[in-house]
Amino acid sequence: MVVGDASLDIDTLIIGAGPGGYVAAIRAAQLGQKVIIVDKSEVGGVCLNRGCIPSKALIAAAHQYESAQHGVVFGVTAENVKVDFAKTQEFKNSVVKRMTSGVSSLLKGNKIEVFNGECMFISDTEARVFNEHESPRYRFKNCIIATGSRPIELKPFPFGGRILSSTEALELPEIPKSMIVIGGGYIGAELGQMYSKFGTKVTIIEGLDTVLPGFDKDMTRLVAKNMAKTGIEIVTNAKAESAVQNDKEVTVKYSVGGEAKEVTAEYLLVTVGRRPNTDGELGLDLIGLELDERGLIKVDHQGRTSIPHIYAIGDIVPGLALAHKASYEGKIAAEAISGHKSVVDYKVIPAVVFTDPECSSVGLTEKEAKDKGFKVKSGKFPFAGNGRAVSLNAPDGFIRLVANEENNLVLGAQIVGIEASNLIAELGLAIEMGATLEDIALTIHAHPTLGEIVMEAAELVEGHPIHVMK
Repeated sequence: MVVGDASLDIDTLIIGAGPGGYVAAIRAAQLGQKVIIVDKSEVGGVCLNRGCIPSKALIAAAHQYESAQHGVVFGVTAENVKVDFAKTQEFKNSVVKRMTSGVSSLLKGNKIEVFNGECMFISDTEARVFNEHESPRYRFKNCIIATGSRPIELKPFPFGGRILSSTEALELPEIPKSMIVIGGGYIGAELGQMYSKFGTKVTIIEGLDTVLPGFDKDMTRLVAKNMAKTGIEIVTNAKAESAVQNDKEVTVKYSVGGEAKEVTAEYLLVTVGRRPNTDGELGLDLIGLELDERGLIKVDHQGRTSIPHIYAIGDIVPGLALAHKASYEGKIAAEAISGHKSVVDYKVIPAVVFTDPECSSVGLTEKEAKDKGFKVKSGKFPFAGNGRAVSLNAPDGFIRLVANEENNLVLGAQIVGIEASNLIAELGLAIEMGATLEDIALTIHAHPTLGEIVMEAAELVEGHPIHVMK
């Protein structure tokens, strides 16, 4: 493969095969670049292997279990409903394998070389990639760094034994009887509620005054209400302080308003955010790449770093740590390398959490719009006024639209309810294209569908709702 220790010449080196890296690799190859992509773990990165995809598979299984138990409202009764969690994990693993195999096939089909191993910069134009079998060197014209992030580990709660990160929480061989979750954000809320639906006694300890603090409180109240139905105890305004574990359980000491408390469970899941993978053996300091105080790589509007031919995307650059953001940035960087005038030019990035009910948001909230100086008009249409939602026995939730009072341009939208994750796409497009409330209201939506709620929300904000009183 390599003669002596000579470097092989390539066009583009991509470090990291997650949803940012592999998308960048495919786009670069489509544009005629000779590409090698390096990852020390698996193709698909955290998202496909240890995050987005496996968690949604387990969440879907939990919904199936809950539906089987509570179908009496539809006249459907099932007896002795049980969970074979080993088979549930098999299903999850099969989903992961199918998705990662698909990505591997796409990389192969686009003639992209994949190297499973570590990467270390030798200079700003050369890097050594290595595993236990080989260690070739590559001389590259351009490089895209897409190394992603990892769970933050707190000193009082080191991962190991019965103290889990999200990675271990997705791999448990059986449903735990009880679990403590520190952090009620996206991951803590999703996984905590998932296990609760399977029958786990869950306690969520959150430092702020609500779970899912990134969403409006009238949205999170509905999530907290459903969490309570399955027995989740939510402790807010709490400070987790220490944990002691043995081979059977873990006890967490925490305080609320200065009052000391403790709780014991089989497992402790710590989900307090993620840290960018810009440290370690990569050698960014060796080549003098500029980072900010949080360890994020500074980039321009094309993803270009302080070294012009090296780009960075995804969780390691400023902005939201979301897979779809990384994929978008990957395409921009690949096109910029190929001489295209592509720039990062998103008006909005949708945020989705797969709780029950689902929550999604895009653009500005009402408060954010007012803080930016807009004259705002807004309103929310309830799922209870929609025939499809009621027929699904899912009447809880709403869609809120936020618009500029001066010209009716849609500025933002928030959704809580069934299929919120899918419904938000239309509203993201509306904001990107500069649509008005009238554009949405005058677009005929099929009946009976959940999508009609978007149309009716626009009519409501305009002042002429049909299916609710003004």
